[in-house]
Amino acid sequence: MTVITKTIHLNTRGSADMVDITDQVVAAILESNFQSGIVTIFTPSSTSGLTTIEYEAGALSDLKRLFDEIVPQNKVYAHNEAWHDGNGHSHVRAALLGPALTVPFSERRLLLGTWQQIIFVDFDNRSRRRELILQMIGE
Repeated sequence: MTVITKTIHLNTRGSADMVDITDQVVAAILESNFQSGIVTIFTPSSTSGLTTIEYEAGALSDLKRLFDEIVPQNKVYAHNEAWHDGNGHSHVRAALLGPALTVPFSERRLLLGTWQQIIFVDFDNRSRRRELILQMIGE
């Protein structure tokens, strides 16, 4: 079994900034020379997450609104009381979305649906430099 690890670097704006990373994941697969396998994308951050969605303005707006509704920024969070950094909501939102996503690929192509892209969501309350870790297992 061969495992290849790569990284993706992003500059984000925070506040549920959503970045389509599909092309960067595809590039990593092509560089690996694997024909088929799986790629796992992981964010080593407690205030960001990964998912798939149709990367278009309406769907992105709907997703952001959902997080604003279920985990509003202006509520009292014990994390904020302890650390006074104002990003308690960011941690909760990230926990709901999750830090990792695994996608199969075959013939060097991600097996995503027609309107499905891989997105990184930065929930923190400020801009950040983020590093994502990709691990590919394949043949």
